[in-house]
Amino acid sequence: MPTLSNFLAVCLAGAVGTGARYLIGTWTTERFGSGFPYGTLTVNLVGCLAIAWVMQTAIADHWAPALRMTLTVGLLGGFTTYSSFNFEMIALMQRAPGLAAAYFLATVLGGFAAGWLGFIVARQFAGS
Repeated sequence: MPTLSNFLAVCLAGAVGTGARYLIGTWTTERFGSGFPYGTLTVNLVGCLAIAWVMQTAIADHWAPALRMTLTVGLLGGFTTYSSFNFEMIALMQRAPGLAAAYFLATVLGGFAAGWLGFIVARQFAGS
């Protein structure tokens, strides 16, 4: 059972990650314009690198589960959710390539379909 202090640590770290994402997004838009999602691309790539480094180091150096959770679910989860998907894909590919392919397709195609459905439903309710 999670403790209140672990929960609060994850929440606080998530707020820091979200703030960092906002700052990077704002900076890249000001610097490069809004014609391409540079901010999202930047946080997703940095997040993928960071979560892989944190998880590998945490496992090798036997970090406390609470610290690992605070950094991955909190900080990096607030920074980007793509990093979690990326790490899970790498882990699945190592032990079950077929399952990894299914997860990839379900996430990418399912996410696109869910987004499209949300768009259609919103347009129906908005009357546009």
